[in-house]
Amino acid sequence: MVKVIPLKYGTVFKRVFGQLEVFKAFAKDVVGVDLNISQVQTEYEYPETIGYVKTRYDLFAEDEIGRVIVEIQHVKEADFYDRFLYYHLISLAEQVKGYQAYGFDRAVYTIVVLTSVPQDSSVDFSVAVSHMNPLTEFGRLVEVYPHRLIFLAPRLVNDKTPPLIREWLELIKDSLDEEVDETHYLRPLFQEMIAAMKATTITPEALSEIKDEMAWEMAKTQFHEEGKAEGSQQKAKEIAQQLLDVLDDETISLKTGLTLAQVRQLRQK
Repeated sequence: MVKVIPLKYGTVFKRVFGQLEVFKAFAKDVVGVDLNISQVQTEYEYPETIGYVKTRYDLFAEDEIGRVIVEIQHVKEADFYDRFLYYHLISLAEQVKGYQAYGFDRAVYTIVVLTSVPQDSSVDFSVAVSHMNPLTEFGRLVEVYPHRLIFLAPRLVNDKTPPLIREWLELIKDSLDEEVDETHYLRPLFQEMIAAMKATTITPEALSEIKDEMAWEMAKTQFHEEGKAEGSQQKAKEIAQQLLDVLDDETISLKTGLTLAQVRQLRQK
């Protein structure tokens, strides 16, 4: 057994899955596409904002044929499904430019990894795939769109989980208790991933980001356990109060939904 930093933390997840060969292999096993890419971008934003809400993708890569997005979330938010549907659709809409014709040059594959199990049983699967292909009155699927939105829940891996995906989910799940049995993973690529998860290989700057994530996740977990609505102003202020010592005002505002003025007011108390 080796000690690792859990893959539930975005900083470490992006560090590990943002490696070029890891990302390509993950996309191949989950989506079934061979990506011809030279880089994977983290915290990617399109040059021009599409729609009314700005989007930023945890991991993003594309070639001339496909666009693959990977998102990581630990605590399931109230807008979980709507949010990632929006992310997925924006990556489709961004491709339609100019006046000549509608058309999507690239297939869009959005992969969402949820590392917790919601108490409301809204997630009871390890793999769920949403596509846009029409279904006729004869029960025939008209396969005209390759685009897919894929939800993965590593904690719920089971004997029905597709074998190629199962190994990835087992590694993610295995990391969540801060230990990994490296003898269980024979692929050299997985051994490299485990090495990248070790605390001794993480920079001080990355460790600082992970500590901030820990504080935020603890606050969110407490928030959810108390059964409060995500939009509650009072609860948002209580969470913000807990984060004042570890996060800056803009980050607290972004995470809690409070305005900068509200956050600064809390800091002055």
